[in-house]
Amino acid sequence: MSSNTHQSAVTVLGLGPMGRALAGAFLAAGVRTTVWNRTPGKERELVERGATGARSPEEAVAASPLTVVCVVNYDAVDAVVRRDEVTGALKGRTLVNLTADTPDRARESAAWAGAHGVGYLDGAIMTPTPTIGTPAGVFLHSGPEELYREHRPTLDALGGTHTHVGADIGRAAAYDIALLDLFWTAMAGYAHALAVARAEGISARELAPFAKGIGAILPPLFEEGAADVDSGTYSGEGNPITSAVSSMAHIVHTSEAHGIEAGVMRAAEGLARRVIGRGHGDDGFLRVTELLNPR
Repeated sequence: MSSNTHQSAVTVLGLGPMGRALAGAFLAAGVRTTVWNRTPGKERELVERGATGARSPEEAVAASPLTVVCVVNYDAVDAVVRRDEVTGALKGRTLVNLTADTPDRARESAAWAGAHGVGYLDGAIMTPTPTIGTPAGVFLHSGPEELYREHRPTLDALGGTHTHVGADIGRAAAYDIALLDLFWTAMAGYAHALAVARAEGISARELAPFAKGIGAILPPLFEEGAADVDSGTYSGEGNPITSAVSSMAHIVHTSEAHGIEAGVMRAAEGLARRVIGRGHGDDGFLRVTELLNPR
């Protein structure tokens, strides 16, 4: 561990499960850590481990050149940091916002920070709390690269991989939104698949090993699909969208025969049929991105 990490100091605002994990990782790495939470009591275990518990957010911010905030959303961030006394304490310091919200909110927060002399970086945590402080953690950061490089030694104490995804302050949130879209759409699909399977007398435990096999097919398809989307080729060799529509129709029929709502699959089928109607039946399914986000 570098001496820079040992000599650094950080403040963590927000001590929910993720905030406590962040503060704990800083402490474990030897970073002098000050913590504050709106509801008292959550700092107790961290203070026992060596953190300093601040009596107010302005006191917490004043204790460190770098403040990391991680709360439920940007409304909660604003309720803490946009109080006059806290904003004043932040002036000339850096705020790293690891709270999940939208790209537009990140850009608005950066504009506020710039108007008040506060250095601002936005970020996204792409892995769950048990990964924080381990090599498995994944962090995305966006904003001024020079500011990111200045505080990277302290952020490295959180473990895992850290990637600066661009100067546009909203890019980390944009990655987060896109990847969460993928995650929750996949989980919704899995929940629907389990419901259909159960209706046909197949238990979740019986289906799970085969579902894992479907999951294993996806990573190379993601890579191939990314090349197709960026180049606009949308190759349907081996699995044209006409074939996809046929299988989707079977899913809708079977679901609705059991009284299972199939709106998500109907929406996907509808997109695919519109692509076919435009003369792209030989293309792959990802041609639907042109409908969703026309160039």
